[in-house]
Amino acid sequence: MADKIKLGLAALLVIAGIAGFYLLHDSVMVLRVVSVLAGMAFATAVAWLSDPGKRFAQFSRESIAEARKVVWPSRKETVQTTGVVVAFVVVMAIFLWLVDATLMFSVKLLMGQGD
Repeated sequence: MADKIKLGLAALLVIAGIAGFYLLHDSVMVLRVVSVLAGMAFATAVAWLSDPGKRFAQFSRESIAEARKVVWPSRKETVQTTGVVVAFVVVMAIFLWLVDATLMFSVKLLMGQGD
């Protein structure tokens, strides 16, 4: 129940920040933007203290740790793989163009519109 109250309060803080943006329509734009950012910052802080917020923080830390374990390809591997993909796309485009032209020629012949 406490987590629902915290998340509800966080939502109200976001709404308050946005409402402050519109209520300060006569003020300087910087003040209006600060109102929204402050609402978001306070909402984030309140949501962070809830159980779902703590689980999200833990998930984020684990995700960053897993991303660091990834073995990224070298520049050479990336260029070679890209070259193979581009070559395959060109070959496939030519093949499909030939199939399309052959079928179109065949249909025109069958329809009596051949050259």
